[in-house]
Amino acid sequence: MSDQPSTPTMPAPHVRERTAFGAPGLPMLGLGILLVIGGIGAFATNTSRSEQGEQTSAALGVIGVLLLVVGAVLLRGLFMVAPGEARVVQFLGRYVGTVRTDGLRWVNPFTNRRKVSTRIRNHETPVLKVNDAEGNPVQIATVVVWQVADTARAVFEVDDFVAFVAIQTETAVRHIATTYPYDSHGADILSLRDNAEEITEKMSAEVAARVEAAGVKVIESRITHLAYAPEIAQAMLRRQQAGAVVAARQRIVDGAVGMVESALKQLAEHDVVDLDEERKETMVSNLLVVLCGDRDAQPVLNTGTLYQ
Repeated sequence: MSDQPSTPTMPAPHVRERTAFGAPGLPMLGLGILLVIGGIGAFATNTSRSEQGEQTSAALGVIGVLLLVVGAVLLRGLFMVAPGEARVVQFLGRYVGTVRTDGLRWVNPFTNRRKVSTRIRNHETPVLKVNDAEGNPVQIATVVVWQVADTARAVFEVDDFVAFVAIQTETAVRHIATTYPYDSHGADILSLRDNAEEITEKMSAEVAARVEAAGVKVIESRITHLAYAPEIAQAMLRRQQAGAVVAARQRIVDGAVGMVESALKQLAEHDVVDLDEERKETMVSNLLVVLCGDRDAQPVLNTGTLYQ
């Protein structure tokens, strides 16, 4: 089994984010207001002369109209950019750049500006039921922390980058869950339960590779829920309990053997009693029963000898 799950190869992006040409909004706001006021003033002057019976100045009327139109057009190029947002600018359907500087900004008034959030977001997958590498049904859920890094690709490379992230995250989670077993059962392999850190790193890398085409950067991913499916949970619980009992018994036996070996060695060194091979076997058997039994031993008094 490969420890490196395969990741899809996404097509090269057609566009990449670049800074749109623009200007600070406050100077353009002041200029637009001045033009509008100038146009209104030209009309007022023209009307005043007409009331005095003077000949209406056609040039003054034209100037007033031009000033109003130009002022209105300039004001149309103003827009607000909030912190954590960007505006993708298009002119006649062509991408011309992105505005990330917050505050009042101004760009070509004949462009379309689409708002894109660049804030950090969370996506939590629902609890998915999949089969692990050993075919056991497991339930798994994750949370992915992500952020738009390239607004141009987020808008133009996919239809809906939020839905794209959700679907690709779920696909990556299913792929990771089917690549590794739930539990290693003592084997030297990666498992979902025993190697959570390594698995989440691999999952983050796969999610990042899948959503990179949409201009999305994955900050972190974590497994929030991991369990056997209900239909095999009890059986797997008994298996885990049996494994724990076997491990505990193995440790008890190792300790008992060491104690018996130490007892025989000390008896021999201090010449407490001379034991032949048969008596040693009996003594070892009795000590192992006492040390390894899960209940208190009941002493039995032997009034005879070992051979009678």
